Amino acid sequence: MSDRERMYQLLDTVPDYKIGYVVAYLQGITEGEEVKPNKETLEAFAEVEEMKKTGLGQKFNNLDDLWASLEE
Repeated sequence: MSDRERMYQLLDTVPDYKIGYVVAYLQGITEGEEVKPNKETLEAFAEVEEMKKTGLGQKFNNLDDLWASLEE
């Protein structure tokens, strides 16, 4: 099954009261100019790539650990 076919299948299961959210999302990703990441975002991407290469950086096994680290 293609992604498009899967999307149609999933769309059939969305309740009517949530269809507006789906429409808004689809409009957001299909209309207007392509959004280009700003300098800070590009730096964050580069930082993540470096962390992946070196194996450095903080790692979490689950969301609870991640949230706990943010509260410290």
